[in-house]
Amino acid sequence: MRQRPAFLFDLDGTLVDSVYQHVLSWKDALDAEGIALSVWRIHRKIGMSGGLFTNQLLREIGEEITEEKRERLRQAHAEAYQTHSRSVVPLPGARELLDTLTREKLAWAIATSGRMETAKHNLDRLGVDPEEVAVVTRDAVTYAKPEPDLFIAAAERLGVPIEGSMVIGDSIWDMLAAQRCRALGVGLLSGGYGGEELERAGAFRVYEDPAGMLDHLDEVGGRT
Repeated sequence: MRQRPAFLFDLDGTLVDSVYQHVLSWKDALDAEGIALSVWRIHRKIGMSGGLFTNQLLREIGEEITEEKRERLRQAHAEAYQTHSRSVVPLPGARELLDTLTREKLAWAIATSGRMETAKHNLDRLGVDPEEVAVVTRDAVTYAKPEPDLFIAAAERLGVPIEGSMVIGDSIWDMLAAQRCRALGVGLLSGGYGGEELERAGAFRVYEDPAGMLDHLDEVGGRT
């Protein structure tokens, strides 16, 4: 019997409308360190691991990169996000999409480059209990996006091969990670990246948001 595809979802900007809350939280953290950086530069790096994120930002502006500074920024971001996350809501169609996959017995998991300390706020808004659903966070892997470790771990949690699974994300980092583990990338515009950017990074389908993907589920192996 042919294996039905598994759906491996990013979280921020893919299932919940939280990208700009993360941008503002990082801006608060950087401001607290006296680091002046435009918000658009921050946005372009949302979706990669926090460590790689801070490395790239600090390298761009010529700041010294120390483990102590990285940890201060990470903690300040997490603290700021507790406030900004109050406005986070599920993206249109997100709950309906997950409910449909569950009803049709199609395996799905969530793989996020955020740590559980920030991801838990978004999971709560989405109504997902990590005790009942396969959720892989940055805490569980050695390397986060654009490395494929998160999605590989999510496929392992589901007991399915990563090859041929669907990686659904809103950033180029998701699509690059999908290519590296030979999964199929599905891009969503709900995180602020353009369709052409996502396609260049490897997306074979691009939809506006989870609702758009749900409307075209048969195009990505969700035929029932």
